Amino acid sequence: MDLSLTTVGVIGILLFLLLMFLQMPIGVAILLAGFVGLWLTRGMPAALSATAIIIPRAASTYLLSVIPLFIWMGMLASHSGVSMRAYSAMHKWLGHFRGGLAIATVGAGAAFGAVCGNNVACAATMQAVALPEMRKYGYSDGLSLGSIAAAGNLGIMIPPSGAFVVYGFLTEESIGALFMAGVLPGLLITFLFWLQIYMTCRLNPRLATQGPATSWKERLIATKDLAGILVTFIIVIGGIYLGIFTPTEGASIGVAAVIVIGLINRQLTWRGFLNSLVETGEVTAMVLLLIFGAMVFSSFTTTTEIAFRLADLIATLAVNRYAILAAILVLYILAGLFMDIFAVLIISLPIVYPIVVNLGFDPIQFGVLSVLCIMIGCITPPFGILVFAIYGMAKKEVPMYTIFRGCLPFLGTMIVSLVILVAFPQISLFLPNIALPYR
Repeated sequence: MDLSLTTVGVIGILLFLLLMFLQMPIGVAILLAGFVGLWLTRGMPAALSATAIIIPRAASTYLLSVIPLFIWMGMLASHSGVSMRAYSAMHKWLGHFRGGLAIATVGAGAAFGAVCGNNVACAATMQAVALPEMRKYGYSDGLSLGSIAAAGNLGIMIPPSGAFVVYGFLTEESIGALFMAGVLPGLLITFLFWLQIYMTCRLNPRLATQGPATSWKERLIATKDLAGILVTFIIVIGGIYLGIFTPTEGASIGVAAVIVIGLINRQLTWRGFLNSLVETGEVTAMVLLLIFGAMVFSSFTTTTEIAFRLADLIATLAVNRYAILAAILVLYILAGLFMDIFAVLIISLPIVYPIVVNLGFDPIQFGVLSVLCIMIGCITPPFGILVFAIYGMAKKEVPMYTIFRGCLPFLGTMIVSLVILVAFPQISLFLPNIALPYR
């Protein structure tokens, strides 16, 4: 029985969803679904040949080397005392406010995110550093762990972000432009988090106490602990922004800078260095399997033209394009409840990206919006994966309900941020348009 290309495309998507439902690893599921789809459309010999060509070609892509480098940069930062020093500096400046330690946690998370790029790693690091201090000063568990979740989430918005690297690789958009696009939204979200914590603690003083005041001399001395992060961020992002070097070269320089910071701080040990290599290998293997599977699946969807047919169908609907965008963003939030950000982007972009471009939205702006929506999903009840990670790292001492309740104000703040970024795309596009006016 001959099947139409559209029918085969639908079968491939349903097969992938079935394999995920059966709890097959996502990378294997998307690879297998793509291969079966190629088999149905081209035949077994052609499917084997295409798969044998696609995976080695993707593996040999120069741009792909940026992924393990940025992952390694974040892992090294976790082992080199960067987060501890960032939190200490923020503590000195902000700890005397009511709720100041939670504000400092978010600020340190934003600073650490500039060298980490992973929300779970950032949250784990901030939890180890900040939670004991907040408990020492009598902060509520909800506010403490909610601010840690918020701080961790900033790690995937503030560049250099692994999520933007994957988005740029799969869509062939400029990674440098995506990095630039994440700067102002990241700062906006950080500021709104600060404002929300301050107002919440003013309205309900029982949530947090005021810490001891520190002298201006102590604050200025502590500021030097942020110097390494700021210099690394300026060199990496500034170099890419000015076109001095490529994202891959910038990642290499970032790795070297974090190693130097760790040695200067005398925090990076041989054990930490070797552990960072092992952790980088584990995360990179997972991400690359997802990417290779997505490349095979993308070849299948291109053959069936299912994404373009869906885009054309949506374009014919008498529906406002912002309503369609809203539906897509809601799907990203729901996906973020259950899956890692890399998995969500790799699975969705082969289908969603042509639709968004066909609707006339800027693909760089959509990259920022999609990442923010997945961030929202990561802390949304009842399945936000980042909350489950924090619950596990807290050794289940705090009820899950308490953590989710603490995350709700931050969830509302991120939704407000999403509305602002949709209404004012210039916030995301201002820096990319200056740096790359002809992108």
